[in-house]
Amino acid sequence: MKQFKLHAVSKKARAGTLKTAHGKIQTPFFMPVATKASVKLLSNEEVEGTGTQCLISNAFILYLKPGLETIKKHKGLRNFMQWKHSLFTDSGGFQVLSPDFCLKLSNSGVLFRNPFDGKKMLFTPELSIKIQNSLGSDVAMCLDDVPIHSSSLPRLTQAVNRTIDWAQRCKKAHKNKKQLLFCINQGGTVRELREKSISSLLEIGFDGMAFGGLCIGETKEKMFRTIGATITELPESMPRYLMGVGSIRELVESIALGIDCFDSCFPTRTARHGKAFSSKGSLNIAAAKFKNDLKPLDKECNCFVCKTHSRAYLHHLFKTKEENGMKYLSYHNLFFLQNLMKKIREDIKAGSFKPEKYA
Repeated sequence: MKQFKLHAVSKKARAGTLKTAHGKIQTPFFMPVATKASVKLLSNEEVEGTGTQCLISNAFILYLKPGLETIKKHKGLRNFMQWKHSLFTDSGGFQVLSPDFCLKLSNSGVLFRNPFDGKKMLFTPELSIKIQNSLGSDVAMCLDDVPIHSSSLPRLTQAVNRTIDWAQRCKKAHKNKKQLLFCINQGGTVRELREKSISSLLEIGFDGMAFGGLCIGETKEKMFRTIGATITELPESMPRYLMGVGSIRELVESIALGIDCFDSCFPTRTARHGKAFSSKGSLNIAAAKFKNDLKPLDKECNCFVCKTHSRAYLHHLFKTKEENGMKYLSYHNLFFLQNLMKKIREDIKAGSFKPEKYA
């Protein structure tokens, strides 16, 4: 795995560098979600200002709108959205398998109804990779079969076998040599299935591996236990990615287990609902107690929101439904989180990483 270099380990937490076609990403790192080629409410310059190294977009959604032809005219997704740094694309498997899209799931792929024109379409591993090759992201993700957390053992087993088969097909279809290809292991919280999934995917060979099908309803304890019990099956030289995780506790605990990479809409989605990260825990800025509070969201945060605005002002924006309130909290939450990741990287390199320090 020459694209990934490990620099330091503190207990199980790792600090390294993931080299992509458009930059080097310091790990562990967090990716804000730019589903439709944009982080909600924030400009690229603002996202850059939070210390973000990499974004993730949804290949399936972009395939539907605006379509590959429009993006090709811009010579790729990064030019289309004018993002200068590294970019992941998710296959869209999680969305395409939702009841709103999925008509039928089979070994061939996912039969879905296009919500824009009503036509039935078959979304296959080959099509998923063709789309991502065309988009030109730095890292493409294999299409996987994502079972719900309460699935039966036979359904989990089916998802594991299908995900392995689809990964093999994805690798065969992958033609963009500048683009890294990450696979996704499945298996719910069943250790034996996760181990089978990991072992089979390692045999096929990928640039990185994600833990899929977690953080979708199972308890946090089960999620951490599953990761901890199976992450040792991965070689040290392979970057490890936990999909869909963005809360402070989950990030810190997962880093302590050896995860390198994360994505989630949690920081910006909760911001739009008035929730702000702080070193003292989450704040609900719409609460009445903040009406006359002159303090910043977090006195230790150096983002422009905390340096400029009071809690009382932000409370006022939310109570009067001013969109700038959502924008300011979105920026703050991403800045706070990226600053936290930076501190964690520094502590790992210094050999002083302690999860309880950040909880």
